[in-house]
Amino acid sequence: MTDAATLESQAEQALVPTPNEDDLPRRLSNFATFGDALDYAARGKRGLNFHDPRGTLKRVYPYSELREDALGMARRLIAHGIRKGDRVALIAETGPEFAALFCGCVYAGAWPVPLPLPTSFGGKDAYVDQLAVQLASSDPKVLFYPEEIAGLSHPAAERQGCEGMSFQDLAARPAPDCDLPQADPDDISYLQYSSGSTRFPHGVAVTHASLLNNLAGHGEGMKLIESDRCVSWLPWYHDMGLVGCFLSPIANQVSADYLKTEDFARRPLAWLDMVSRNPGTTLSYSPTFGYDICARRISSQSNVTERFDLSRWRIAGNGADMIRPDVMQGFVNAFAPAGFKASAFLPSYGLAEATLSVTIMPPGEGIRVELVEEERLSGTARDLSRPARYRAIVNCGKAVKDMELAILDGNGKALGDHQIGKVWCRGPSVMVGYFRDPEATEACMVPGDDGKGAWLDTGDMGYMVDGYLFIVGRAKDMIIINGKNHWPQDIEWAVEQLPGFNHGDIAAFSVETDSGEESVAVLVHCRVSDPEERQRLHDTIRDKVRSILGHPAIVELVPPRTLPRTSSGKLSRAKAKKQYLSGEIEPIKLAA
Repeated sequence: MTDAATLESQAEQALVPTPNEDDLPRRLSNFATFGDALDYAARGKRGLNFHDPRGTLKRVYPYSELREDALGMARRLIAHGIRKGDRVALIAETGPEFAALFCGCVYAGAWPVPLPLPTSFGGKDAYVDQLAVQLASSDPKVLFYPEEIAGLSHPAAERQGCEGMSFQDLAARPAPDCDLPQADPDDISYLQYSSGSTRFPHGVAVTHASLLNNLAGHGEGMKLIESDRCVSWLPWYHDMGLVGCFLSPIANQVSADYLKTEDFARRPLAWLDMVSRNPGTTLSYSPTFGYDICARRISSQSNVTERFDLSRWRIAGNGADMIRPDVMQGFVNAFAPAGFKASAFLPSYGLAEATLSVTIMPPGEGIRVELVEEERLSGTARDLSRPARYRAIVNCGKAVKDMELAILDGNGKALGDHQIGKVWCRGPSVMVGYFRDPEATEACMVPGDDGKGAWLDTGDMGYMVDGYLFIVGRAKDMIIINGKNHWPQDIEWAVEQLPGFNHGDIAAFSVETDSGEESVAVLVHCRVSDPEERQRLHDTIRDKVRSILGHPAIVELVPPRTLPRTSSGKLSRAKAKKQYLSGEIEPIKLAA
């Protein structure tokens, strides 16, 4: 008699992922609404594929099945009283339940609002607080969540006064026939909260027309081919994961394989295993830290040629944070023996306020850098008494379809090539504004005087060269001490070069001292337990930072995993500063 485990194993072996190639002619997101895009994708054989923590295929979900489930969810939502224009908050777990409910909201004319899953840091209260703040901003009728985190999600819904319900409870309800509302291209398709929007959240309102225009730019910029397949571990509550790796595959008819973000964090090399198993060509994006983690997990004794085949990885996208050329080179060094090509790297730049993509590097050009003097980056005069220091600035590519770029100085004057200023963009995929926040919208959007739409202040500093964009850093992150400008990442990256540190172990920001003067504070994860070794480490870091700044700084060692991150995994300097000043981050006491 066959036992249950054997039957389950046989069922897993019988799973066949959705194909790369299909007879359905590919349309690069040229649809009026996202519902139209899913309707078209459902006519083919491609779809979504979900994998377990080891990268084993667990669920095949063709777009035809997704559409059927989404229409059922739309009818359930309408029967539950959801109307066109209502907000529906969804905890964005990577899986078929969220996918069906997100698309169901779109069919029902409601605005899905993807919100983050709980993370390993911060604790229950911090997560409930974050959800409650974002619920207060989006004002949804219902919050839907995975049943297993009801104890975390439901209290946030109760605090805000909205209904809370699990995905499973909604799916068990009847789906009576009804007329679905007609969508218009200028209707809002969803609300997107940026990764840092916790205390003062800004819901980015994205129309169908904006979404589809950006997804078309995405598909055209990557020069999609028939054999392409998306492989992703990125969270669906962040714009790069939601738009780039969930909505884009649907609108551009690409099959996709998913590893949950938390599973990637535990077993990052499962990501590369999935890339290796793809018989076609792979499209896969990651912030810098994802490549860094994988390179660090490979020891010198590992035989990467036996485990991985990365020769068909056509586009290895980089985005969501500052791109580190040294980290990318480390990844190439580790995985070139497995067939990975440096030319596969595809740097890009984007933000939720532009739906996603602003610039994409032309495929095949890889990572190109310029060495720029730090004085020019900070806009200060060169100190001839000190040796010149340089930072490698990564080329983030050219503007996507229909997007315009401008580099402006502090007075709004357009700057020429190689001149650093504020990065502005405009195009059909730029948001219509922040939800119910006209003041914040007005602060970052300026109507054009030529009738071509509003310009968006991205908040980033950069420069152009021959149509390519180079990003220098976030304007708000710049540290100004005694009239001299410093970029925090220059300090952080320099300290990371010391032995024993990982990407994201250091946070630098300005603080006001007891005397009322501004100073630089540098918080550093410390994994050393011996008191004398800690003191030596502190002194080494102090000397390193002083060599960069030209003056002393406050250096604090803090326990590992103390520095906060945004929902996309980026270091949150603003939150680190707030927690440090409030005493929530307690530095390690050094020996007297």
